[in-house]
Amino acid sequence: MEETRLCSWTVFRSVFAIFQWWSFNVAVIIMNKWIFQKLDFKFPLTVSCVHFICSSIGAYVMINVLKVKPLITVEPEDRWRRIFPMSFVFCVNIVLGNVSLRYIPVSFMQTIKSFTPATTVILQWMVWRKYFDWRIWASLVPIVGGILLTSVTELSFNAFGFCAALFGCLATSTKTILAESLLHGYKFDSINTVYYMAPFATMILAVPALLLEGTGVLEWIQTTPNLMSSFIIIIGSGVTAFCLNFSIFYVIHSTTAVTFNVAGNLKVAFAVAFSWMIFKNPISPMNAFGCAITLVGCTFYGYVRHRLANQLPGTPRTPRTPRSRLEMTPLVNDKIDDKV
Repeated sequence: MEETRLCSWTVFRSVFAIFQWWSFNVAVIIMNKWIFQKLDFKFPLTVSCVHFICSSIGAYVMINVLKVKPLITVEPEDRWRRIFPMSFVFCVNIVLGNVSLRYIPVSFMQTIKSFTPATTVILQWMVWRKYFDWRIWASLVPIVGGILLTSVTELSFNAFGFCAALFGCLATSTKTILAESLLHGYKFDSINTVYYMAPFATMILAVPALLLEGTGVLEWIQTTPNLMSSFIIIIGSGVTAFCLNFSIFYVIHSTTAVTFNVAGNLKVAFAVAFSWMIFKNPISPMNAFGCAITLVGCTFYGYVRHRLANQLPGTPRTPRTPRSRLEMTPLVNDKIDDKV
């Protein structure tokens, strides 16, 4: 009886964790798109800066006031030598995501974002000369094929938005790969990661945002109707962005790696469907088919990676089999790549 109750509670906690993660993720995407499209606030650097400021404040409150997580101490030298480069890539990643949202539909942006596993594997193979099992390469075929089909059939295609989303994938991959070396020795969770990186990201982005968008923001303030409600939505998107990071921390501790991978791909489908209902952007049948192929490919990639990572050390090795599990599995941590 006690085991049944424990099992039921575990299932309920996992479902709730996934649901609140989906909700915050979709809310951030929809609110950002609403800001750019409906509020006509076409300033992605400023929106990103607001997100970083809200995340900095939220992480400080969670760690130092509410004591949700203990603070991981980082030496001052390491903050500049390790955290700052990561923060720069983190900043570029978020900015490119918001820039792409300004120019292309949510459905197209989310599909391109699913290209991240492929860019990570290719970068590690080209730059770091890392060997990958043939099954990893095979699992990337439907991802690449789905992205190509979606791009060719996208009815609202914008070259600038497409390039921003694609380079955002490269930034995400670079951040993930650098984390393996720069953050070696530090066991960061999502809250501590934001605690250290968000202030640096704010510092990096504040001056460019002021110089490039300051005049436009002032003009927008003077001409926009319902200024107070617009401000509430913009600040609310920043608060929701931090809540997304906190929800990632919760879902990681409530689900298994396989469940997280499947839920992550279903989350993309959920975001695409929800955004279509709100913004009514045109989606052709072939475009939807390409998106579906991409999501199936991402799920298959996660499954293959999980199987290789858990392959028994005593498995017989063929001439093409890598010498260690580290050689078989790309340095991709899907559990920390969803920050907005």
